[in-house]
Amino acid sequence: MTTMTEPVTRRGPVVRMGHYDPKDRPFIVIWEVTRACALVCKHCRADAQHHAHPDQLTTEQGKALLSEIAGFGKPQPIVVLTGGDPFERADLAELVRYGTELGLAMSLSPSVTPKLTRERVREMHEAGGKAMSVSLDGAVSRTHDAFRGIDGTFDKTVEAAHMITEEGFRLQVNTTITNGNVRELPLLLKDVIGMTAKMWYLFFLVPTGRGAQLQALSPQDKEDVLHWLHDISDRIAIKTTEAPQYRRVALQRDALRQAGEPLPVRGELWQYLTDETTRLLGEAPEKPRMPRAPMAVNSGNGFAFIDHVGDVYPSGFLPFVCGNVKEQSFREIYRESPIMKQLREPDGFHGKCGACEFNEFCGGSRSHAYAVTGDMLASDPTCPWVPEGWNGPRP
Repeated sequence: MTTMTEPVTRRGPVVRMGHYDPKDRPFIVIWEVTRACALVCKHCRADAQHHAHPDQLTTEQGKALLSEIAGFGKPQPIVVLTGGDPFERADLAELVRYGTELGLAMSLSPSVTPKLTRERVREMHEAGGKAMSVSLDGAVSRTHDAFRGIDGTFDKTVEAAHMITEEGFRLQVNTTITNGNVRELPLLLKDVIGMTAKMWYLFFLVPTGRGAQLQALSPQDKEDVLHWLHDISDRIAIKTTEAPQYRRVALQRDALRQAGEPLPVRGELWQYLTDETTRLLGEAPEKPRMPRAPMAVNSGNGFAFIDHVGDVYPSGFLPFVCGNVKEQSFREIYRESPIMKQLREPDGFHGKCGACEFNEFCGGSRSHAYAVTGDMLASDPTCPWVPEGWNGPRP
Protein backbone atom coordinates (compact mmCIF):
# COMPACT_ATOMS: atom_id res chain seq x y z
CA MET A 1 0.00 0.00 0.00
CA THR A 2 1.26 3.45 -0.87
CA THR A 3 1.73 5.73 2.14
CA MET A 4 0.84 9.40 2.41
CA THR A 5 3.75 11.82 2.38
CA GLU A 6 4.03 15.58 2.61
CA PRO A 7 5.05 17.63 -0.44
CA VAL A 8 8.27 19.61 -0.36
CA THR A 9 8.70 21.56 2.88
CA ARG A 10 6.87 24.88 2.76
CA ARG A 11 8.35 28.29 3.44
CA GLY A 12 5.88 30.96 4.45
CA PRO A 13 2.22 30.72 5.53
CA VAL A 14 0.23 27.50 5.17
CA VAL A 15 -2.92 29.51 4.37
CA ARG A 16 -2.76 33.06 3.00
CA MET A 17 -5.04 35.64 4.60
CA GLY A 18 -4.27 38.37 2.06
CA HIS A 19 -2.91 41.90 2.47
CA TYR A 20 -6.39 43.40 2.64
CA ASP A 21 -9.49 43.49 4.84
CA PRO A 22 -12.17 41.24 3.21
CA LYS A 23 -14.83 43.40 4.87
CA ASP A 24 -13.52 46.37 2.89
CA ARG A 25 -12.71 44.83 -0.49
CA PRO A 26 -12.85 41.52 -2.34
CA PHE A 27 -9.73 39.64 -3.31
CA ILE A 28 -11.38 38.48 -6.53
CA VAL A 29 -14.39 39.62 -8.56
CA ILE A 30 -15.99 37.39 -11.16
CA TRP A 31 -17.96 39.30 -13.81
CA GLU A 32 -20.23 37.26 -16.03
CA VAL A 33 -19.99 39.61 -19.00
CA THR A 34 -22.65 37.69 -20.94
CA ARG A 35 -24.89 34.66 -20.49
CA ALA A 36 -24.62 33.77 -24.19
CA CYS A 37 -22.72 30.55 -24.93
CA ALA A 38 -22.70 27.95 -27.68
CA LEU A 39 -22.14 25.06 -25.25
CA VAL A 40 -24.68 23.27 -23.05
CA CYS A 41 -22.51 22.07 -20.17
CA LYS A 42 -24.19 19.66 -17.78
CA HIS A 43 -22.78 21.22 -14.61
CA CYS A 44 -23.38 24.88 -15.51
CA ARG A 45 -25.09 27.18 -12.99
CA ALA A 46 -26.88 28.97 -15.84
CA ASP A 47 -29.60 27.94 -18.26
CA ALA A 48 -28.62 27.64 -21.91
CA GLN A 49 -28.83 30.99 -23.71
CA HIS A 50 -27.52 31.31 -27.24
CA HIS A 51 -27.96 35.07 -27.52
CA ALA A 52 -26.98 37.96 -25.28
CA HIS A 53 -29.65 39.26 -22.91
CA PRO A 54 -30.90 42.69 -24.05
CA ASP A 55 -30.30 44.06 -20.55
CA GLN A 56 -26.72 42.83 -20.14
CA LEU A 57 -24.26 45.54 -19.12
CA THR A 58 -23.29 47.78 -22.02
CA THR A 59 -19.72 48.71 -22.83
CA GLU A 60 -20.02 51.97 -20.92
CA GLN A 61 -21.73 50.32 -17.96
CA GLY A 62 -18.99 47.69 -17.97
CA LYS A 63 -16.30 50.36 -17.95
CA ALA A 64 -18.06 52.10 -15.07
CA LEU A 65 -18.05 48.80 -13.17
CA LEU A 66 -14.32 48.30 -13.78
CA SER A 67 -13.70 51.85 -12.55
CA GLU A 68 -15.67 51.02 -9.40
CA ILE A 69 -13.56 47.91 -8.81
CA ALA A 70 -10.32 49.81 -9.37
CA GLY A 71 -11.63 52.42 -6.91
CA PHE A 72 -11.11 50.03 -4.01
CA GLY A 73 -7.48 51.06 -4.25
CA LYS A 74 -4.42 48.90 -3.71
CA PRO A 75 -4.28 46.00 -3.41
CA GLN A 76 -6.86 45.95 -6.18
CA PRO A 77 -9.11 42.93 -6.68
CA ILE A 78 -8.34 40.42 -9.41
CA VAL A 79 -11.00 40.56 -12.14
CA VAL A 80 -12.09 37.47 -14.08
CA LEU A 81 -14.31 37.93 -17.13
CA THR A 82 -16.47 34.85 -17.56
CA GLY A 83 -19.83 33.82 -18.96
CA GLY A 84 -21.56 32.17 -20.67
CA ASP A 85 -18.74 32.69 -23.07
CA PRO A 86 -17.05 36.12 -22.78
CA PHE A 87 -15.81 35.77 -26.35
CA GLU A 88 -19.44 36.28 -27.42
CA ARG A 89 -18.92 39.98 -26.64
CA ALA A 90 -17.53 42.03 -29.52
CA ASP A 91 -16.23 44.65 -27.07
CA LEU A 92 -14.27 42.18 -24.92
CA ALA A 93 -10.81 43.49 -25.89
CA GLU A 94 -11.99 47.04 -25.19
CA LEU A 95 -13.06 46.01 -21.69
CA VAL A 96 -9.80 44.14 -21.05
CA ARG A 97 -7.78 47.13 -22.23
CA TYR A 98 -9.76 49.56 -20.09
CA GLY A 99 -9.40 47.42 -16.96
CA THR A 100 -5.67 47.05 -17.61
CA GLU A 101 -5.28 50.82 -17.96
CA LEU A 102 -6.94 51.16 -14.55
CA GLY A 103 -4.29 48.87 -13.08
CA LEU A 104 -6.52 45.80 -12.71
CA ALA A 105 -5.19 42.28 -13.30
CA MET A 106 -7.55 41.04 -16.01
CA SER A 107 -8.17 37.33 -16.59
CA LEU A 108 -10.52 35.54 -18.98
CA SER A 109 -12.44 32.29 -18.81
CA PRO A 110 -13.72 31.53 -22.34
CA SER A 111 -15.56 28.51 -23.69
CA VAL A 112 -13.86 26.41 -26.33
CA THR A 113 -15.98 27.29 -29.35
CA PRO A 114 -15.17 28.55 -32.88
CA LYS A 115 -14.96 32.07 -31.38
CA LEU A 116 -11.79 31.12 -29.49
CA THR A 117 -9.40 31.87 -32.32
CA ARG A 118 -5.69 32.63 -32.21
CA GLU A 119 -6.38 36.11 -33.53
CA ARG A 120 -8.79 36.94 -30.72
CA VAL A 121 -6.59 35.38 -28.05
CA ARG A 122 -3.69 37.48 -29.32
CA GLU A 123 -5.95 40.54 -29.28
CA MET A 124 -6.82 39.90 -25.63
CA HIS A 125 -3.15 39.54 -24.71
CA GLU A 126 -2.24 42.75 -26.53
CA ALA A 127 -5.09 44.46 -24.64
CA GLY A 128 -3.39 43.49 -21.37
CA GLY A 129 -4.97 40.18 -20.40
CA LYS A 130 -2.66 38.19 -18.13
CA ALA A 131 -4.28 34.80 -17.53
CA MET A 132 -6.76 32.62 -19.37
CA SER A 133 -8.43 29.39 -18.41
CA VAL A 134 -9.91 26.42 -20.23
CA SER A 135 -12.08 23.70 -18.74
CA LEU A 136 -11.19 20.03 -18.92
CA ASP A 137 -13.65 17.80 -17.12
CA GLY A 138 -12.40 14.41 -18.19
CA ALA A 139 -9.11 12.74 -19.05
CA VAL A 140 -10.67 11.21 -22.17
CA SER A 141 -12.87 12.72 -24.85
CA ARG A 142 -15.88 10.57 -23.96
CA THR A 143 -16.12 12.05 -20.45
CA HIS A 144 -15.32 15.65 -21.30
CA ASP A 145 -17.49 15.85 -24.42
CA ALA A 146 -20.45 14.45 -22.47
CA PHE A 147 -19.96 17.27 -19.92
CA ARG A 148 -19.80 19.95 -22.58
CA GLY A 149 -22.61 18.65 -24.75
CA ILE A 150 -20.66 18.75 -28.04
CA ASP A 151 -18.49 16.02 -29.57
CA GLY A 152 -14.89 16.95 -30.29
CA THR A 153 -14.61 19.53 -27.50
CA PHE A 154 -11.90 17.55 -25.67
CA ASP A 155 -9.48 17.64 -28.60
CA LYS A 156 -10.25 21.30 -29.29
CA THR A 157 -9.66 22.15 -25.61
CA VAL A 158 -6.21 20.55 -25.66
CA GLU A 159 -5.38 22.46 -28.85
CA ALA A 160 -6.69 25.70 -27.35
CA ALA A 161 -4.62 25.23 -24.18
CA HIS A 162 -1.39 25.06 -26.18
CA MET A 163 -2.43 28.02 -28.32
CA ILE A 164 -3.20 30.13 -25.24
CA THR A 165 0.25 29.57 -23.76
CA GLU A 166 1.89 30.18 -27.15
CA GLU A 167 0.21 33.60 -27.22
CA GLY A 168 1.74 34.54 -23.87
CA PHE A 169 -1.05 33.88 -21.37
CA ARG A 170 -0.66 32.11 -18.05
CA LEU A 171 -2.83 29.05 -18.49
CA GLN A 172 -5.20 27.75 -15.82
CA VAL A 173 -7.11 24.50 -16.32
CA ASN A 174 -10.48 24.21 -14.59
CA THR A 175 -11.99 20.82 -13.69
CA THR A 176 -15.37 20.07 -12.15
CA ILE A 177 -15.23 16.97 -9.95
CA THR A 178 -18.14 14.54 -9.77
CA ASN A 179 -18.55 10.85 -9.03
CA GLY A 180 -18.47 10.31 -12.78
CA ASN A 181 -14.95 11.60 -13.37
CA VAL A 182 -13.17 11.48 -9.99
CA ARG A 183 -11.14 8.37 -10.87
CA GLU A 184 -9.81 10.09 -13.97
CA LEU A 185 -8.08 12.77 -11.88
CA PRO A 186 -4.56 11.24 -11.99
CA LEU A 187 -4.68 11.03 -15.79
CA LEU A 188 -6.14 14.53 -15.89
CA LEU A 189 -3.23 15.69 -13.75
CA LYS A 190 -0.83 14.26 -16.30
CA ASP A 191 -2.75 16.03 -19.09
CA VAL A 192 -2.74 19.35 -17.25
CA ILE A 193 0.99 19.19 -16.58
CA GLY A 194 1.52 18.31 -20.24
CA MET A 195 -0.31 21.50 -21.21
CA THR A 196 2.24 23.50 -19.16
CA ALA A 197 -0.60 24.98 -17.12
CA LYS A 198 0.43 27.18 -14.21
CA MET A 199 -2.54 26.20 -12.05
CA TRP A 200 -5.13 23.45 -11.73
CA TYR A 201 -8.45 24.79 -10.48
CA LEU A 202 -10.69 22.07 -8.99
CA PHE A 203 -14.38 22.86 -8.63
CA PHE A 204 -16.42 20.61 -6.33
CA LEU A 205 -19.85 20.30 -7.88
CA VAL A 206 -22.70 22.28 -6.31
CA PRO A 207 -26.01 20.63 -7.27
CA THR A 208 -27.65 23.71 -8.79
CA GLY A 209 -28.80 24.64 -12.30
CA ARG A 210 -27.99 21.95 -14.87
CA GLY A 211 -25.48 20.52 -12.37
CA ALA A 212 -28.33 19.23 -10.22
CA GLN A 213 -28.53 16.15 -12.43
CA LEU A 214 -24.92 15.17 -11.68
CA GLN A 215 -23.76 13.37 -8.56
CA ALA A 216 -21.48 15.13 -6.08
CA LEU A 217 -18.89 13.30 -3.99
CA SER A 218 -19.67 11.94 -0.53
CA PRO A 219 -18.02 13.82 2.38
CA GLN A 220 -15.46 11.04 2.90
CA ASP A 221 -14.59 10.85 -0.79
CA LYS A 222 -14.26 14.63 -0.92
CA GLU A 223 -11.85 14.44 2.01
CA ASP A 224 -9.82 11.79 0.19
CA VAL A 225 -9.60 13.99 -2.89
CA LEU A 226 -8.52 17.02 -0.84
CA HIS A 227 -5.69 15.06 0.77
CA TRP A 228 -4.63 13.74 -2.63
CA LEU A 229 -4.64 17.27 -4.02
CA HIS A 230 -2.38 18.38 -1.20
CA ASP A 231 -0.10 15.43 -1.93
CA ILE A 232 0.32 16.48 -5.56
CA SER A 233 0.61 20.22 -4.86
CA ASP A 234 4.38 19.93 -5.38
CA ARG A 235 3.66 18.99 -9.02
CA ILE A 236 1.35 21.91 -9.94
CA ALA A 237 -0.30 24.83 -8.16
CA ILE A 238 -3.70 23.77 -6.80
CA LYS A 239 -6.76 25.91 -6.20
CA THR A 240 -10.16 24.66 -5.04
CA THR A 241 -13.63 26.17 -5.37
CA GLU A 242 -16.54 25.24 -3.12
CA ALA A 243 -14.09 23.16 -1.09
CA PRO A 244 -12.68 25.58 1.51
CA GLN A 245 -11.89 22.49 3.60
CA TYR A 246 -8.70 22.28 1.54
CA ARG A 247 -7.39 25.03 3.80
CA ARG A 248 -8.27 23.02 6.91
CA VAL A 249 -6.53 19.99 5.44
CA ALA A 250 -3.41 22.07 4.74
CA LEU A 251 -3.35 23.40 8.31
CA GLN A 252 -3.95 19.98 9.89
CA ARG A 253 -1.25 18.32 7.81
CA ASP A 254 1.24 21.07 8.58
CA ALA A 255 0.55 20.75 12.31
CA LEU A 256 1.21 17.01 12.16
CA ARG A 257 4.40 17.56 10.18
CA GLN A 258 5.60 20.16 12.67
CA ALA A 259 4.90 17.72 15.52
CA GLY A 260 6.69 14.88 13.73
CA GLU A 261 3.52 12.79 13.68
CA PRO A 262 2.29 10.62 10.79
CA LEU A 263 -0.55 11.75 8.58
CA PRO A 264 -3.89 9.98 9.07
CA VAL A 265 -4.73 6.89 7.03
CA ARG A 266 -7.08 7.82 4.22
CA GLY A 267 -9.74 5.86 2.40
CA GLU A 268 -9.96 3.67 -0.70
CA LEU A 269 -10.42 6.58 -3.10
CA TRP A 270 -7.27 8.32 -1.84
CA GLN A 271 -5.36 5.04 -2.22
CA TYR A 272 -6.57 4.60 -5.79
CA LEU A 273 -5.72 8.18 -6.76
CA THR A 274 -2.30 7.88 -5.15
CA ASP A 275 -1.46 4.55 -6.79
CA GLU A 276 -2.58 5.81 -10.21
CA THR A 277 -0.55 8.99 -9.83
CA THR A 278 2.55 6.95 -9.00
CA ARG A 279 1.92 4.67 -11.98
CA LEU A 280 1.49 7.57 -14.39
CA LEU A 281 3.99 10.10 -13.04
CA GLY A 282 6.32 8.28 -10.66
CA GLU A 283 6.74 8.48 -6.90
CA ALA A 284 7.72 12.15 -6.90
CA PRO A 285 8.33 14.95 -9.39
CA GLU A 286 11.88 15.38 -10.66
CA LYS A 287 11.73 19.08 -9.82
CA PRO A 288 9.20 19.52 -7.00
CA ARG A 289 7.63 22.97 -6.75
CA MET A 290 6.83 24.88 -3.58
CA PRO A 291 3.13 24.17 -2.82
CA ARG A 292 0.90 27.19 -3.31
CA ALA A 293 -0.64 28.31 -0.02
CA PRO A 294 -4.42 28.53 -0.49
CA MET A 295 -6.12 31.89 0.02
CA ALA A 296 -8.75 32.23 2.77
CA VAL A 297 -11.55 33.48 0.51
CA ASN A 298 -15.21 32.50 0.69
CA SER A 299 -18.61 33.60 -0.63
CA GLY A 300 -19.05 37.29 0.12
CA ASN A 301 -15.87 37.22 2.17
CA GLY A 302 -13.18 38.31 -0.25
CA PHE A 303 -15.24 37.12 -3.22
CA ALA A 304 -18.10 38.60 -5.25
CA PHE A 305 -19.94 37.60 -8.42
CA ILE A 306 -21.60 40.05 -10.81
CA ASP A 307 -23.96 38.62 -13.40
CA HIS A 308 -24.60 39.76 -16.96
CA VAL A 309 -27.33 42.25 -16.06
CA GLY A 310 -25.40 43.74 -13.12
CA ASP A 311 -26.86 41.87 -10.16
CA VAL A 312 -24.29 41.27 -7.41
CA TYR A 313 -24.13 37.96 -5.56
CA PRO A 314 -21.80 36.63 -2.86
CA SER A 315 -21.21 33.66 -5.17
CA GLY A 316 -22.46 32.42 -8.51
CA PHE A 317 -24.07 29.55 -6.61
CA LEU A 318 -25.89 31.54 -3.92
CA PRO A 319 -29.11 33.00 -5.40
CA PHE A 320 -29.20 36.09 -3.17
CA VAL A 321 -29.08 39.42 -5.00
CA CYS A 322 -27.25 41.97 -2.86
CA GLY A 323 -27.79 44.89 -5.23
CA ASN A 324 -27.36 45.94 -8.86
CA VAL A 325 -24.42 47.96 -10.20
CA LYS A 326 -26.72 49.92 -12.51
CA GLU A 327 -28.45 51.35 -9.46
CA GLN A 328 -25.85 51.33 -6.70
CA SER A 329 -22.11 51.56 -6.22
CA PHE A 330 -20.46 48.12 -6.33
CA ARG A 331 -18.18 49.14 -3.48
CA GLU A 332 -21.21 50.06 -1.38
CA ILE A 333 -22.95 46.79 -2.22
CA TYR A 334 -19.91 44.72 -1.29
CA ARG A 335 -19.22 46.58 1.94
CA GLU A 336 -22.76 47.21 3.21
CA SER A 337 -25.02 44.39 1.98
CA PRO A 338 -26.54 42.61 5.02
CA ILE A 339 -26.08 39.26 3.24
CA MET A 340 -22.41 39.94 2.56
CA LYS A 341 -21.92 40.99 6.18
CA GLN A 342 -23.52 37.78 7.49
CA LEU A 343 -21.19 35.70 5.36
CA ARG A 344 -18.15 37.43 6.88
CA GLU A 345 -18.97 36.30 10.42
CA PRO A 346 -18.23 32.54 10.50
CA ASP A 347 -18.78 32.35 14.27
CA GLY A 348 -22.43 33.05 13.43
CA PHE A 349 -22.75 30.06 11.11
CA HIS A 350 -25.00 27.29 12.31
CA GLY A 351 -24.02 23.83 13.53
CA LYS A 352 -20.49 22.51 13.22
CA CYS A 353 -19.25 25.32 10.98
CA GLY A 354 -20.03 27.97 13.59
CA ALA A 355 -18.22 25.98 16.29
CA CYS A 356 -15.27 24.83 14.17
CA GLU A 357 -11.79 25.89 15.20
CA PHE A 358 -10.95 26.33 11.50
CA ASN A 359 -13.90 28.53 10.54
CA GLU A 360 -11.81 31.69 10.14
CA PHE A 361 -9.74 29.93 7.48
CA CYS A 362 -12.41 27.64 6.02
CA GLY A 363 -16.01 28.54 6.88
CA GLY A 364 -17.42 25.68 4.83
CA SER A 365 -18.98 25.95 1.40
CA ARG A 366 -21.91 28.31 1.79
CA SER A 367 -23.17 27.20 -1.62
CA HIS A 368 -23.24 23.52 -0.67
CA ALA A 369 -24.92 24.41 2.63
CA TYR A 370 -27.65 26.34 0.82
CA ALA A 371 -28.10 23.80 -1.99
CA VAL A 372 -28.66 20.93 0.46
CA THR A 373 -30.39 22.64 3.40
CA GLY A 374 -31.86 25.87 2.02
CA ASP A 375 -29.88 27.84 4.64
CA MET A 376 -26.74 29.65 3.48
CA LEU A 377 -25.51 29.82 7.09
CA ALA A 378 -25.98 26.11 7.76
CA SER A 379 -23.16 23.71 8.48
CA ASP A 380 -21.57 22.46 5.26
CA PRO A 381 -22.97 18.92 4.80
CA THR A 382 -20.04 17.94 2.57
CA CYS A 383 -17.49 18.25 5.40
CA PRO A 384 -16.81 15.22 7.63
CA TRP A 385 -14.65 17.08 10.15
CA VAL A 386 -16.00 17.14 13.73
CA PRO A 387 -14.76 20.16 15.70
CA GLU A 388 -13.07 19.63 19.03
CA GLY A 389 -15.66 19.38 21.80
CA TRP A 390 -18.60 19.26 19.38
CA ASN A 391 -21.56 17.30 20.79
CA GLY A 392 -24.15 18.12 18.15
CA PRO A 393 -25.16 16.28 14.96
CA ARG A 394 -22.39 14.55 13.03
CA PRO A 395 -22.07 13.81 9.29
